[in-house]
Amino acid sequence: MEELEKLKYPIGLFECPENISKDDITNWITVLETLPKRLSNLVNSFSEEQLNTPYREGGWTVRQVIHHMADSHHHSYTRFKWALTENRPLIKVYEEKLWSELIDAKTAPISLSLSYLTALHAKLVYLLNRLESADFEKSYIHPEGSVNVSVAENICKYAWHSNHHFAHIENLALRKGW
Repeated sequence: MEELEKLKYPIGLFECPENISKDDITNWITVLETLPKRLSNLVNSFSEEQLNTPYREGGWTVRQVIHHMADSHHHSYTRFKWALTENRPLIKVYEEKLWSELIDAKTAPISLSLSYLTALHAKLVYLLNRLESADFEKSYIHPEGSVNVSVAENICKYAWHSNHHFAHIENLALRKGW
């Protein structure tokens, strides 16, 4: 069971510091800025067979993980925009497991999501680097538990999400000797 948890959460469960510093935000934005290139460098030489390999037994394939990252980060970008333009909006969740079963997640070329992540993260980083201090405290409401999520916390969440799924793929490649 412990081994399965390590495969599911290779960098540990998500944790956000209670007191978020300017340095924390800068570091997380750097993760978001560098993810597309790091991810492309990791997977560009993968064969179709490798892309269709689950990162763990019962888990998503590398292809599904990459497409999931694009889908999830698309939602995150929208959540940032809502938080910055509306007063604590209630967001809509999406069924990520069902999205990962759609034909595009299972079969589309990864170049589509890698290109999308490159453009999306460039826009996101541009936006985040130009926010005022007060903007980081703006928030949205996540309907699961009516949780208030600040812009700063969402930056933390998506930096973690980037590293979390990158580690899924990187650890698989290391285990398989790719």
